[in-house]
Amino acid sequence: MNIRNITRSSITTAFLACTFYTIGCSNTGNNPDPLPPVDPPNGGDTTSDVAMWLTKADKSALLQKQKVSLIFKDTVNGNLTIKVDDSQSYQEIDGFGYCLTGGSATLINKLPAAEQDALLKELFLTDSNNIGVSYLRISIGASDLSATPFTYDDMPGTQTDQALAQFSIDKERTDLLPVLKKIVALAPGIRILGSPWSAPTWMKTNNSFVGGSLKPEYYSVYARYFVKYIQAMKAEGITIDAITPQNEPLHGGNNPSMVMQAAEQADFVKNHLGPAFNAAGLTTKIIVYDHNADKPEYPAAILGDAAAYPYVDGSAFHLYAGNISALTQLHNAYPQKNIYFTEQWVGGPGNFAGDLKWHIGTLIIGATRNWSRNVLEWNLAADVNYDPHTEGGCTTCMGALTIGTGVSRNVAYYIIGHASKFARPGSVRIASNVPGELQNVAFKTKEGKKVLIVLNNGTTPQKFNIEYNDKIVNTSLDNGAVATYIW
Repeated sequence: MNIRNITRSSITTAFLACTFYTIGCSNTGNNPDPLPPVDPPNGGDTTSDVAMWLTKADKSALLQKQKVSLIFKDTVNGNLTIKVDDSQSYQEIDGFGYCLTGGSATLINKLPAAEQDALLKELFLTDSNNIGVSYLRISIGASDLSATPFTYDDMPGTQTDQALAQFSIDKERTDLLPVLKKIVALAPGIRILGSPWSAPTWMKTNNSFVGGSLKPEYYSVYARYFVKYIQAMKAEGITIDAITPQNEPLHGGNNPSMVMQAAEQADFVKNHLGPAFNAAGLTTKIIVYDHNADKPEYPAAILGDAAAYPYVDGSAFHLYAGNISALTQLHNAYPQKNIYFTEQWVGGPGNFAGDLKWHIGTLIIGATRNWSRNVLEWNLAADVNYDPHTEGGCTTCMGALTIGTGVSRNVAYYIIGHASKFARPGSVRIASNVPGELQNVAFKTKEGKKVLIVLNNGTTPQKFNIEYNDKIVNTSLDNGAVATYIW
């Protein structure tokens, strides 16, 4: 991620939020909290047309099903009204989830067997008290939230391995592969996106994990590196649905990192990576860019290249700079190509209310209303000291989970849970208006259920209506609260 090595403090992150975004502005992070029952005793059977799951800014409700009677009626009142219209549909949803960093896998894999099993079921199953994470991003080699930097073909000194004879994913057998295999067993349809933070250093202009660029003479070798990676993961029972050629290609200051300009990525995709995938019979998607929304011209330059265009499934964004509306800007220019949102951190320790409001409003609602097929928060897990991370990597990245003597759930757990549990893969975004400060997004599931996620972005509690098929339900939300409604 971009600003972690440049602006680590929550104060700076808040400044960026104020500068670049229009939906909410707050400090980042929150203190860990144990998970209350997702369906608490007071959420028992109630006659209702609509189910309501609530998280409040003061944490008095955390993804809790409410014991309320929400009945569609013909009643007319003067409240603000969110009108849901499933006659208008937009993009299909691939899923919601996290980046399963190497450090996250290490922490999860160290849990006692029974505790680990219960946690993975809670995260990846959809029934009862589980949140149904449906999309993961993993690093190809190390990210900065691995304990140390590495790739799958590291060579000593100035030695090279153009035949990739030393290629091996054995470093992932300790933690990542065991955890991923358990996840896939629980959620066989989960989508997995792979992103490299760096090519092997012998392929780079500076022979370093930090910065540098891919040498042109190694473009074809690096394309074969991706092929071998996808094949090696497949042999372990892990299907890589998509890759990005480079995480944050305009940021060379992270450890690891690599710079890849738009013209270089276009060359790599059209002349090397795309043809290599075709020759190997791979259907893995190629998603370009994977960086901030302030530079939509980067993916536009690749999509504007007629030779690169056929190989590209879509473009991926982060939001450490820019505005979420840039996703629609790119969609409008290239409507046949998909949009993805693949990373956003929560900086610790921060505050729960501010993060809940910003991330729900700007990402869960904002990114999907701007055509994204997914929303991924950054690291799934960290310990109480925000470890593991590389030297020079992020020192204040809060996980959705904090894993230490036990497991506690942080704000990103609830941010994703409000969408992942209900707007399942294959759901389609449908139309809804945005009255006043009631930020919202609506979906229709494959089973025909309607899912409406609403954030009260105002400063006072708000009564409002949900209208569907000319009937309304009366409901209300405290300021800063988010609710998912299902009918």
